[in-house]
Amino acid sequence: MTLSTRSLPLPHGRRGLFVYLGVAYLGMWAAMSPLLLGGYHRGDAREETGALQEVCIAAAMLAPALAAILVVRLVERGGRARDTLALRWPRPWGRTFRSCLMAFAVPCGLTTAALALGTLAGRYPFRGVSGSGLGGWAAGAVLGRLVSLPLFFGEELGWQGYLFPRLAGDGGRRSLVWAYAVTGTAFALWHLPTLLMGGQYPGRPWYVSVPAMLVSCVLVLPVFTWLRLRSGSVVPAVIGHAFVSSMSVGMVKEFAEPTAALDPLHMGMTGWPGWIATGAFVAFLALTGRLRPSFHARSGTGELPAGHMDVPPGRTARSR
Repeated sequence: MTLSTRSLPLPHGRRGLFVYLGVAYLGMWAAMSPLLLGGYHRGDAREETGALQEVCIAAAMLAPALAAILVVRLVERGGRARDTLALRWPRPWGRTFRSCLMAFAVPCGLTTAALALGTLAGRYPFRGVSGSGLGGWAAGAVLGRLVSLPLFFGEELGWQGYLFPRLAGDGGRRSLVWAYAVTGTAFALWHLPTLLMGGQYPGRPWYVSVPAMLVSCVLVLPVFTWLRLRSGSVVPAVIGHAFVSSMSVGMVKEFAEPTAALDPLHMGMTGWPGWIATGAFVAFLALTGRLRPSFHARSGTGELPAGHMDVPPGRTARSR
């Protein structure tokens, strides 16, 4: 039976959202403060991060999850954080495998399309693919992502587990457009400290990198949300985010001429080729209705049908 939901009482709902955003943003700025105060700046896309940078990044990535858990447990008091934030494996296990595979394959395909567009436009210095070294690089990249995967739970428990469902409201068209736009914008502006240090767009001033990051995040956010909706879990969104933030960047470096300059604004998923590829895919998802969640009541087991979003705590379901 299809169900609708009533909105949270405005003071309660707004308080939770404001607390979440405040803690997530303060956590990011606090984690990055050692680098900001030390004058760190990344000027080259090939520059590797040091130990201090890695520690600060890891701490920052945990902030959205901590903010979401804090709000669910202390502000909304609506149930177990694990259930509320969809921190569960898709069931049955065959669905888990397919969902995780899709979360890997789609960003890989979008990155490949972006690199092809950049090459055709003469902006990406493609050197070709070496079969002998590709397997070793891919194995190392996958292993590295598995090690760092818990950090990406830190982000997606906040953006996909908490913020997007709250903003999506009753799932109407206007509410969904609002949810996608605001969540994508909040996701992008949360990266402001790293953008000021040249993190995602090294060598670019903030007035270029910030708008570019806004476009990138608003476009890629629906892809992560789609992965979350089709599985009923944040896990595939976590895997997709990990690929985009790490392996996609690694592909740009791996397949480029070793001595060529790399400008993320003109290559990969964070540049205009990626915007075209991701925008086309998101348009397909929207036109086929794959970005519209259906709200269902919780079953007796506490789980939801795969592909449907949780009714946020504090909302009451009633049949239409």
